[in-house]
Amino acid sequence: MRCSLGLAVTPDGAVDDGPRPDLLIHPGGSGIDHLRNDQTHLARMRSFADAGTLLASVCNGALVLAAAGLLAGLPATSHWSVLDDLASFPDVEVRTKQRWVDAGHIVTSAGISAGIDMALHLVARVEGAERAREVAHVLEYAWADDTNPPE
Repeated sequence: MRCSLGLAVTPDGAVDDGPRPDLLIHPGGSGIDHLRNDQTHLARMRSFADAGTLLASVCNGALVLAAAGLLAGLPATSHWSVLDDLASFPDVEVRTKQRWVDAGHIVTSAGISAGIDMALHLVARVEGAERAREVAHVLEYAWADDTNPPE
């Protein structure tokens, strides 16, 4: 597959080929409009959620999770340019001032750098805060888990 800025990604296999993933991060980008109307893709996202996969999204990838009905009744965020689109799903509690929102089984983030913050939050959640600080250090990324105040 080719990402929106041209990066080619060659997976080792399809997501359905192996064991169910513990974590799936749904990207954003220009292909989202197609995916939020792809009933097979939306059903796959629902099946992952039903099976206990921790789902996360970066940027407008949250619109796919919302289209699948997975954000109903939950707080969520996305890139500032699509917050009105996210709000068009009546059961989503849109958070406009948070870089990422952890709703338990689903975590959403705003734009790209907020996605890095969310990824480090997920490392802290799964492996501990010290490990997240180590990863941030390797990346030379200034990160503090307390920079995401609740709305």
